[in-house]
Amino acid sequence: MEVKSNKATPFALSDSAKKKILSLQSNEDKRLFRVYVTGGGCSGFQYGFKFDDLDKDEDHILKFDNELSILLDELSYPYIAGSVVDYKEDLMGAKFTVENPNAKSTCGCGASFSI
Repeated sequence: MEVKSNKATPFALSDSAKKKILSLQSNEDKRLFRVYVTGGGCSGFQYGFKFDDLDKDEDHILKFDNELSILLDELSYPYIAGSVVDYKEDLMGAKFTVENPNAKSTCGCGASFSI
């Protein structure tokens, strides 16, 4: 299952995101964490996060600090370039967030954006 990307890592992970993914991953039987972008949401595009299996035709495996591997599909790559994925817990709940410098606007909850 060792497929490596020859592209630069398009986004950064905060320490809290790394810690949360690693803790969740211990419950997932060898599945990898996927970060993706799809059409939809109130601003046109939305971020998604899930555990998934590798699709060798479309996915890149991104390595973070040699301890964490994340899946990213070819179509999501340009939409998330330069972003920082974070994990936040506050009075509103717990969730992964994306700080995307390429987004022209985002919705109030931060789950969707436009370019």
